[in-house]
Amino acid sequence: MVHKMLIWFILSTLGVGVLRAQPQEITFLYTNDIESVYEPMEAYWNDTIAHIGGMPYLASLIHAKRAAAPISFLFDAGDIFTGALSQVSQGALPFEIYSAMGYDAITLGNHEFEYGWERLREVQQRARFPVLNANIYYANTDIPYCRAYTILEKQGIRVGVIGAMGLEAFKNTINPAHRQGLEARDPIGEVQRYIDLLRPEVDLIVVLTHQNQSAPMQTDKEADPEVQRGFAEDYAMAGQLRGADIIFGGHSDNGLWAPVQHPVTGTLIGLTFGQGKYLGSLTLSLDKSTGTKKMLTGQLIPVMSDQLTPDPQVTALIEKYRTASPAMTQVLGQVDKTAFRKYYRESTLGNLLADLLLEAAQSDIAVINPGSLRADLNAGAVTVEDLVNIYPFIDKFQVKEISGQALHDLLEYSYEKNYGVAQLAGITTRFDSRRPAGKRLISATIQGKPLDLKRQYTIAASNFLANGGDGYSMLKAGRLISESEGRMIEALITVFRWQATIQVPALGRQVDIAKE
Repeated sequence: MVHKMLIWFILSTLGVGVLRAQPQEITFLYTNDIESVYEPMEAYWNDTIAHIGGMPYLASLIHAKRAAAPISFLFDAGDIFTGALSQVSQGALPFEIYSAMGYDAITLGNHEFEYGWERLREVQQRARFPVLNANIYYANTDIPYCRAYTILEKQGIRVGVIGAMGLEAFKNTINPAHRQGLEARDPIGEVQRYIDLLRPEVDLIVVLTHQNQSAPMQTDKEADPEVQRGFAEDYAMAGQLRGADIIFGGHSDNGLWAPVQHPVTGTLIGLTFGQGKYLGSLTLSLDKSTGTKKMLTGQLIPVMSDQLTPDPQVTALIEKYRTASPAMTQVLGQVDKTAFRKYYRESTLGNLLADLLLEAAQSDIAVINPGSLRADLNAGAVTVEDLVNIYPFIDKFQVKEISGQALHDLLEYSYEKNYGVAQLAGITTRFDSRRPAGKRLISATIQGKPLDLKRQYTIAASNFLANGGDGYSMLKAGRLISESEGRMIEALITVFRWQATIQVPALGRQVDIAKE
């Protein structure tokens, strides 16, 4: 009897232990589209934050949040390259920084192909974490370009992670020369194949995507609904995939202040606004005995750099590469105030860069596409690195001759806002955004004289624009007058160095009377 009672006691005790087992809390931290923004930015759109972002400060916030979470995973949804130090290191520095920050996995973004897929394949070996993509293959083969998935395990929680890139991101935002020899396949079908493979072996499945509509280049996008591009491709994917628990996305630089749950599949979707301004945080409760999952908290945490201590390891890595590239630290001059970029309207930064190009080209007009402006310019001393961060491209510029009618067509096309509003120098305009497309321009003045449709004008633009990029076919049809010997950014740097002290140009070159 005593023996039987002892067995009953042991079994009942074990049973009670199982019944009392608590669900485990798992915290997922996520970022996207940081794009090598190493220094804090002035948060001019937010009265409660002075400066925001900066990778050493983001690293400190990540370390603090992970220390407070019993189980945590850290992911990024792509675009870790671009900018001056990424360029001089050909991508080595970003992989070293993300390794130091403790990322568990990332997926490829379009910017990772800036130096060609061969260089990306080589340099990603520096990463101390899996670099994922499931739907890019070597062309005309079934050979994957990249590792498709990984399985991570912490304290008995197994998480399958799959990476993917959208077809628009692959085809339209990667230089064709840098992806030649590769092809992208339908991401939903490829991801589903790996979900079906992993589902029996893991507790949770996370998909890291780089898709959705391409992002506008504007730092304050979270405060400007006009430039928020949404997350349509992530939402559609969430509704079609079977067995995906979470999608962390990127590319559109849209943000979700709290994760969105698809009403049919229950898949959670999270995105930040990019540039390292916010850290996404999502905490789930998971009962392994039943498979029950529940979101407990989800939010975007601002990287309030004035209240954080920069991480010494990340800071040291950045300074190491700056020291190895002394040309980047050369001070060119000063600007009197911060210059900001806007995508759908004239901006002070756009005016400044267009002025520099106009001086370098000695043309009638200069034009800058807003999508090429990759950072704001803080007030004070300006270094080579600062300008390269703004315009990190290697193309030259051209001067072309176009007719007044073609210039008129260029302005009308710009005010359709398909790719933002072109930034201009040498010309002032008035337009009405309420009018039908093609009839919005009211007046244009070039060098103090009204636009003459029959006259010929010289216009300077990057090779990208001059060859019809962003749909500017009227530039492609123009007569080539000259092409710069060196890169466009080198010409801008030279002019800035000559001028030394620059007052940021005021607004008022392009007046939309609908907003007067």
